[in-house]
Formats: sequence, C-alpha cells, structure tokens
Amino acid sequence: MPSATKTSDGSTSGFFSPVSFAQPSAASGALQSAAPASDADLASLGKAHEIATKIAAEHAKAAAAEQARAAEKARIDAIVAKGGLDGWIAEALDHMGLSQSYAAGLKRIILKESNGNPNAINNWDSNAAAGNPSEGLMQVIPSTFAAYVHPDFADRSITDPIANITAGVRYMIDRYGIDTLDAGGRVGSHGGYIGY
Repeated sequence: MPSATKTSDGSTSGFFSPVSFAQPSAASGALQSAAPASDADLASLGKAHEIATKIAAEHAKAAAAEQARAAEKARIDAIVAKGGLDGWIAEALDHMGLSQSYAAGLKRIILKESNGNPNAINNWDSNAAAGNPSEGLMQVIPSTFAAYVHPDFADRSITDPIANITAGVRYMIDRYGIDTLDAGGRVGSHGGYIGY
C-alpha cells in the first residue's frame, strides 16, 4: 500500500485521491433539488415548439416557392431564347407581369389576326380605307399602338413583335377584360373567332 504524506493544507496525499461521502453542499444541492416543471412551464415549452415548427414550415414554404419561381423563370428564358412566336409571346407576357397560362389563348389570337407574321398589314378593311391600316402580330392600328404599347417599348416600331403584342394585349384587356385573352379571343354565337 502506498505511503501517505501530508500536504500543505494538512490533508494526506498519496497514489489515491481522497473520496468524500459527505452530503453535497447547499449550492450543488440546489441544482439537484430544483422544483419539477409546472404545467405552465410545460405549456410554454409546447407553445415555443409549436411556434418554431410553424416558422420552420413557413421557411420551407418560402424556399419551395423561390425554387418554383426560379424554375419558371428558367423555363420562360428557354422559350424566349428560342425566339419566334412562342418566344415573343413568353417575353411579352413576362414583361407585362401576366401569367404564362395566357400563352395558348394569345397564340390563338395572333394566328387568327396575322398568322404569326410580325410584318402583316391589313390593307382592305375600314381602318385601311381611312389610312390607318392595322399592323403586326396583333393587327393594331397606329393610334391603338401609341395608346397601349407598354411604356418600355414605346420607342419601337408598330411591327416589333413584343411591342405589338403588349399593345394588343393591353388594349384587349382594357376593352374586353382578361377573360377574352384567356379564352383566345372573342367568339361569335356560332363559335367562330371575332376579331378584337
């Protein structure tokens, strides 16, 4: 058995540390003898958990919405990059802040009005006879174009595809409502297309 020696504080020391089996001090006892949580405390913890769960769900929802917006933007950008009628429609709708869900109806209108030709000019109707032929994809007359073209495209020609679409769409919504755009134009009693 190892020999014990006296330390400066008078306690014995050796290879073994002294172990005390005395009652804990008041300070450490306070930690061990804390009162059990009350119902109010537990309810408060439950409420905090509920709030944290709701916040986490809102963050997840916002992140999913942002991913969906980014995916839709990438889809629109890809359509625009291809150019042509679908690209012009996608860009015009996007620029006006309208849903791409209107693209099919708008394309139907454009194909009926100009067959998708941005340089189409109507030289035979009453507008043409009055010296104001309708032009472009949406077949708008110059005064309608000037009044309804999106301000960002006001410096462009009436036959500019995107400018022409914005003028025609804005006029159509103003005059007939957005449902006409969604429906692909006005329809007669026998189901035929009626120009706007």
